[in-house]
Amino acid sequence: MQSRPILWTFRRCPFAMRARLAIHASGVQVELREILLRDKPAAFLETSPKGTVPVIDTGNRVIAQSRDIMLWALGQHDPEDWLAMPQDGHDLIAYCDGPFKTALDHTKYAVRYPDLDMQTERGKALDFLHDLDARLRGSEYLFGPQARMADMAILPFVRQFAHIDFAWFATQGMPDLARWLADFKSSVRFAGVMRKYPPWQSGQDQVLFG
Repeated sequence: MQSRPILWTFRRCPFAMRARLAIHASGVQVELREILLRDKPAAFLETSPKGTVPVIDTGNRVIAQSRDIMLWALGQHDPEDWLAMPQDGHDLIAYCDGPFKTALDHTKYAVRYPDLDMQTERGKALDFLHDLDARLRGSEYLFGPQARMADMAILPFVRQFAHIDFAWFATQGMPDLARWLADFKSSVRFAGVMRKYPPWQSGQDQVLFG
């Protein structure tokens, strides 16, 4: 029987990033297995037949959705009260994962969607970001002075969108959103979850995380 939950992850994936953020905040210790998406090991595909990250094998069940991994980790230990947010926080995460992520992909990977207008898709993503900027006006985080699950579930995707064209992003007149993102990127926690690990290989020593 495995001694710790096994988290399969890919460093730059925003879904995997949010899972690592919640595990890091919870203090739950897992075995981290970094993969290359172009060279997925058989052991990973046995756990994640769809071949997507993140996925965690807790020893009792496999959790294959990043939001559910966040809830699993925080449900065990939530010392920073990330779960102490209104239903609106969960609604924001759902919108991020749905319409915003779709518009983000249509912008970042526009060449894959020749039938869509990239400027229109980018505008759809901006609508959500302007809403977030308004929510952050006069507030350090989305729901006050403390980070909640919604902040850390959404920030990796805002970061991904911003870095499609950061010079353009910086001219869009969203100062509170820009400050929120900059604080996140310069945080000790972000540095902790973005540490580089070599791709996992069978027989290697465990890499402990959390």
